[in-house]
Amino acid sequence: MKPNNISKEMEILAKYFQHTDRTTLNSLRHKGDPYKILIGCLLSLRAKDETTNRITDELFNKISTPQELLKVSDKELKKIIFSTGHFNKKCVSLKSVSKELIEKYDSKVPKTREELISIKHIGPKTANIVLNIAYNQQVLPIDTHCHRIPNRLGWIKTKNAEESEFALMKVLPKQYWIDFNALFVLFGKTICVPISPKCSECPISKHCPRINVEKSR
Repeated sequence: MKPNNISKEMEILAKYFQHTDRTTLNSLRHKGDPYKILIGCLLSLRAKDETTNRITDELFNKISTPQELLKVSDKELKKIIFSTGHFNKKCVSLKSVSKELIEKYDSKVPKTREELISIKHIGPKTANIVLNIAYNQQVLPIDTHCHRIPNRLGWIKTKNAEESEFALMKVLPKQYWIDFNALFVLFGKTICVPISPKCSECPISKHCPRINVEKSR
């Protein structure tokens, strides 16, 4: 697909969701605080946004720095984050990441992808979310929605999120990179859902190969 066609669809979606509060998404709730964004991302793995939002609110009422998190006992931390699932592993990762931030980065969250992914328990997706949301860098955090929907729309043809990131870098104009994740997560949760998408409500349905195929039958 040509970049100008993708730009048109991005503009339509941005206008459609312009009055929707995207800060309800977990990655945006603590914009301006890189550490909280990072911890929120680590807690959100395999957890629903609603659960993660509630747990991060509770946790950040108690701590706001790596030092403060390390002072929380494992027992108390596990109790707080229990509902996010995999709480034992997440307790280990939160403390490990916080300890490494203190020892190697003067308690500050790094501003480069290379430094972030060098920290144990931080993967490419989490690194990109931090760079995108906390530091306003033009990178592409790719989650299930950001992988699934561009493939459904015919923008790219990829098998996994890692392939999608690099494929999108080639076709998605850079001016849309900062807003892409938040916009497509919202789009994927409300309209372009995995099963039985709400095509009748979709503002870009006329551009969708899926719809065009069905009409031609």
